Amino acid sequence: MPSDPPLTSDPTPAPGAASLLEVTGLSSYYGPVRAIQQIDLRVSAGELVAIVGGNGAGKTTLLHALSGLQSASAGQIRFDGQDITRWSPHRIVAAGICQVLEGRQVFAPLSVADNLRLGAYRQHGDPVWLRETQEWVYTLFPILAERRRQPAGTLSGGQQQMLAIGRALLGRPRLLLLDEPSMGLAPLLVEEIFRVIVELNGRGVTILLVEQNARAALAIAGRGYILETGRIAKTAPAAELLADDDVRRAYLGY
Repeated sequence: MPSDPPLTSDPTPAPGAASLLEVTGLSSYYGPVRAIQQIDLRVSAGELVAIVGGNGAGKTTLLHALSGLQSASAGQIRFDGQDITRWSPHRIVAAGICQVLEGRQVFAPLSVADNLRLGAYRQHGDPVWLRETQEWVYTLFPILAERRRQPAGTLSGGQQQMLAIGRALLGRPRLLLLDEPSMGLAPLLVEEIFRVIVELNGRGVTILLVEQNARAALAIAGRGYILETGRIAKTAPAAELLADDDVRRAYLGY
């Protein structure tokens, strides 16, 4: 079995270093409806940052705007110092931002192995890295190794979520966007998915995690943002948000 390959070549900066992702005044509309408004957030290299909120808060719209899948009507998105606000999705992926979409979105007729290889479609000329990273994904999710020749559409929901994360890792992300990775999963699978998220972050992958499961997300994040009706309502270290009475009543159920 190959040793775990590094997913990024960039060292984690010291505290106070410039943000890898910096969003200022970001707004976006669906037709006449404003889905997110005046969003300010930042993510430094090496961080695991959570965005939590209820249904309809604008969490998915925010990630889609960061990925270029949703147009920004105002504001700016900067990634590693570059203004990417008007970039196309494929250019954003090439820069190192990979998103795991809500609902998994695997290629159902294709095998598990082929789904993973599609994640590396922009990685040319490094077959050793590709092979070792694919094998490393199999060590993260052993069930995928067992079912590598099986059509992805025949996997369970939890296995498809593992595959979607693995496919994104083959894109060599500098910033991994995760949209509701626990949605529809049994508690044991949620625990497994979040364990892997923590491991990925520990290996240098910068992660922006969007989750309705506020307790689980804030328990593993370093910082958090509370999103309400398209606006950032509060931001603080995750431990402080977990202890905040208003957050606990609104999102944690106690």
